[in-house]
Amino acid sequence: MILIIDFGSQYTQLIARRVRELKVYCEIHPYNHIPAIAREVKGVILSGSPHSVKESGAPEINLNDLLGRIPVLGVCYGAQYFAERLGGQVNRSDRREYGRSYLHPVHKSRLLNHIPEKSQVWMSHGDTIAAVPPDYIVTAETVDIPVAAFEHSQLPVYGIQFHPEVTHSADGKQLLKNFVYDICGCEGSWTPESFIGSSIESLQKTIGTDRVVLGLSGGVDSSVAALLLNEAIGDQLYCIFVDNGLLRKGEFEQVLHDYREMGLNIHGVNASGKFLHELKGVEDPEEKRKIIGRTFIEVFDEEAQKISGVKWLAQGTIYPDVIESVSVKGPSATIKSHHNVGGLPERMNLKVVEPLRSLFKDEVRLVGNALALSPHILNRHPFPGPGLAIRILGDITKEKVTILQEADAIFIENLKSSGEYERVWQAGAIFLPVKSVGVMGDERSYEHVVCLRAVTSHDGMTADFCHLPYELLAKISNEIINRVRGVNRVVYDISSKPPATIEWE
Repeated sequence: MILIIDFGSQYTQLIARRVRELKVYCEIHPYNHIPAIAREVKGVILSGSPHSVKESGAPEINLNDLLGRIPVLGVCYGAQYFAERLGGQVNRSDRREYGRSYLHPVHKSRLLNHIPEKSQVWMSHGDTIAAVPPDYIVTAETVDIPVAAFEHSQLPVYGIQFHPEVTHSADGKQLLKNFVYDICGCEGSWTPESFIGSSIESLQKTIGTDRVVLGLSGGVDSSVAALLLNEAIGDQLYCIFVDNGLLRKGEFEQVLHDYREMGLNIHGVNASGKFLHELKGVEDPEEKRKIIGRTFIEVFDEEAQKISGVKWLAQGTIYPDVIESVSVKGPSATIKSHHNVGGLPERMNLKVVEPLRSLFKDEVRLVGNALALSPHILNRHPFPGPGLAIRILGDITKEKVTILQEADAIFIENLKSSGEYERVWQAGAIFLPVKSVGVMGDERSYEHVVCLRAVTSHDGMTADFCHLPYELLAKISNEIINRVRGVNRVVYDISSKPPATIEWE
């Protein structure tokens, strides 16, 4: 595996994703919680950072634990850090160097093998390496900076001033391949099949003959977790699917059917009345999330208590959730609370098993495909844990839920029938807390407004609104207004993330 030490860069997860694309396992750890370098660690990558090596309190690590023992690649701040600490010179730039630049190799380097002259690279830094430390040589420059890449004359220690992990660096993946394969000696053997095999073995060893309970949501993560556990322990797994009354139209029945077809041991619980009662009159989105989380715990706990001998609670936690919980500065500032429900393990006095905690979202889908997960679930757009509660702005009523379910169903059906569903990352309808004047027949109407939201994205961290054909939007709008009683206006959201979020609440 490759160890990635995070100094707080916005691009750190991208480094991990690029290494994983090379079929090499890697882990991200914050600079202030670096694990002991185990035998299986073949190399270390130091990330960038929003900090300057010149500022007081900048992130620091003990380089003696790494240099000379294992191949090391410093990216941006990582490169500046060991240049500064080992006797080189790093200066504050007169201006921030941000954007495209072009690499000019000046010395042969294994790291730069197969990277052409004038390869486009992406710069994002406020400091510049003016001189490399003793025993280090410059291997590449650009028109603007004298040290774009450098390395030790004898040891496998490398520094680059640009970001190879972003797509703007045209040959960045080749550079990482050179480091991971040729310099660290890793093999590209970490595949969905190898993950499944090792996970089944590990789960069987960990769980033994104990029983496990898992709350299914109908989404990809919990579904893949369920299939993986089912492969490992079979009937020892008990799945519970709770209908909170805030699912999409017909989703509870459809998902239950799909799960049973897959041979899962599943119990469906219709608790829609309880959730809607608890949410009555609540408008604040954070309060909605808390109520839904608390109510889910109560319902799930009540159902789980009916199963004797349960020792484990399984969760569909994935790697971005893990990274967030141990980030450099602790969990990020709360934009909105995470939909994963906490508190269950303590309340139920159960041990936790998280079979997907090492996977990114796209890797979860690859594993799901290898496990033959139903395409209806595998290819489903992400759907928020609180469901339609955060797509109904303002208070929630049964009438609003019904209106939104009908409008949303028309939207999704049209995306699928037009062939647009596959190129959209996430889509849904939003019930707005306003009414507008309209004319229906020969009468004046004063009814609700529904907003359509569709975005393209790779991982949900950033997103752009989807440029759906006008003809399709017109057709969807017309069908919603004609078929959904209570709606007389449909609008389309054309904001991107950032600054907007994908969901409205």
